[in-house]
Amino acid sequence: MISTPDRRHAVELIDEALSNGARLEPACRELGITARTYQRWTNGGLLKADQRPETPRLPPANKLSPEERKSVLNVCHQPEYAGLPPGQIVPKLADQGVYIASESSFYRVLHEADEQHHRGRSRKPQASTPPKGYCATGPNQVWSWDITYLPTFIRGIFFYLYMIVDVFSRKIVGWEVHTQESGYNAGILVHKAILSEGCMSSPPVLHQDNGAPQKGFTLRAKLEALGVTTSYSRPHVSDDNPYSEALFRTVKYRPDYPYRGFENINDARDWVHQFVRWYNHDHQHSAIRFVTPCQRHDRKEHEILAARRLVYEEAKARHPERWSGNIRNWEPIAEVWLNPPADAYKQQPSAQAA
Repeated sequence: MISTPDRRHAVELIDEALSNGARLEPACRELGITARTYQRWTNGGLLKADQRPETPRLPPANKLSPEERKSVLNVCHQPEYAGLPPGQIVPKLADQGVYIASESSFYRVLHEADEQHHRGRSRKPQASTPPKGYCATGPNQVWSWDITYLPTFIRGIFFYLYMIVDVFSRKIVGWEVHTQESGYNAGILVHKAILSEGCMSSPPVLHQDNGAPQKGFTLRAKLEALGVTTSYSRPHVSDDNPYSEALFRTVKYRPDYPYRGFENINDARDWVHQFVRWYNHDHQHSAIRFVTPCQRHDRKEHEILAARRLVYEEAKARHPERWSGNIRNWEPIAEVWLNPPADAYKQQPSAQAA
């Protein structure tokens, strides 16, 4: 339903476009309406207001009568039904050969009478609050980490891959393989990664899931001692930790991934070492304009992307007839968000979403 002031503004814009030589249908399409709608609004040369809110509407033919609504409330007020929901009241009435209304009608009547409220000692259901978003404009500002299983030759026995990824550059800044999940092992890994990246004086935000190692006292105490800001996903919401989840998918879909299992932990560590080397130095990541994570982490991407842009511009200059629009976007991605707010990319069109 479009208000009268909005209608008037839309008609003024369309009339201005028509006076400048535009056609009616394209002009209306730009404002998201049809030419028929414009004609209906301006029929007779006068702008017509929306009459739907003022149109009298007959009540539905199947609406409960006032007597039936009163019967619903009277039944719900009876002592034997006062503590029961409509889902149990209606079948009990049916067992007595009585039918007044459906369960949904019972709920609707109770809601309208302000008699349907949360009861019991359990907490009232609440909407899940999205986690705080963090924006990375450079390396070593926001990290994400998680643990995943690595199979062995023995069913039910696994090794555990700990992996930390830089959200801005996608570089794997730390990894280890252990025989168990442990907050102590995770704390040591984070400490090593901070030392190797030289960011002890300005530690990053570390995002993680809600698993036992992540929420345990050992890791939390270690992160607090290091000055690391912690960020957590919502329970059972894997989309809140997309960078680690995407990285683990890349790990397990490599052609040489030993899906039948590793023979021992040294084999697992050797394979992960080769993967990390390939991923950081050779893998041209699609989410960062097809440069490698190390190239972006070391801030070499500007030179690489500028050279690519020059190649494309020269190719277009040689054969402009082969290009229907602009060349491919080779501008570096300035911002990367972890759990971005709804309006995070309206002002920064070049920002990269998870």
